[in-house]
Amino acid sequence: MTAKNPSQTIPEPLRHELKYHISLGSAEVLSSLLGNTLSIDENANRNGEYKIRSLYFDDVFNSAMGDKIDGVRSRHKYRIRIYNDSDRVIRLERKSKLGDYISKVSAPISRDLAEQIISGDNYGLERVDHPLLQDLYRQMSLRLFHPAVIVDYVRKAFVHPAENTRVTLDQRLRTGLFSFDLFNPALPTLPCLHEETVVLEIKYDRRFPSFIRPMVSSVPALRSAISKYTICRRFEFNL
Repeated sequence: MTAKNPSQTIPEPLRHELKYHISLGSAEVLSSLLGNTLSIDENANRNGEYKIRSLYFDDVFNSAMGDKIDGVRSRHKYRIRIYNDSDRVIRLERKSKLGDYISKVSAPISRDLAEQIISGDNYGLERVDHPLLQDLYRQMSLRLFHPAVIVDYVRKAFVHPAENTRVTLDQRLRTGLFSFDLFNPALPTLPCLHEETVVLEIKYDRRFPSFIRPMVSSVPALRSAISKYTICRRFEFNL
């Protein structure tokens, strides 16, 4: 099953996504179980982890945040994402929620282009040979898209080819305190969740593989419509 993006030009595969709150102790147990069957993400360090930093965008009406809070079934979030505080890999991404499914499309971009976008300058994006960048040009022109919040966390990811399954454990969620200095490794941040709380995410194509399900079910987990973006923005609003 596929969906089309807001500009109706990029077919996007739809996937299931389940999210849970679990304890740090449960995450350690689950990590041990998964590690016996699934592969660790190839980008992980020797501890099996890597850091993710995303700069999210929103319009002048904070529609991305409002749509999430209101439970709008079809919504989209745009972000620039880097890994391990490095500019070696930079991606512009749009993650879409379509009812009970999610999809994601991304485009690699240079640091110069990332900094241009962050500054609010969309000049030339409409001529870049990638529909996502052309879409961002329209969003910046018509909806005045601008940086909204930096979201930091550390991820441990497990993958398996069956149903393209991906199980991730995210912890140490932090917000960037109204700064959009994406490439600054010393950026001051504040924690948004208790340090013992871990976000478990499960993504798969059609059916969750039956041999993985018992591992996940073995630990206490509270399913929730978790949005790291919304958590970080609400935290900043409440400061």
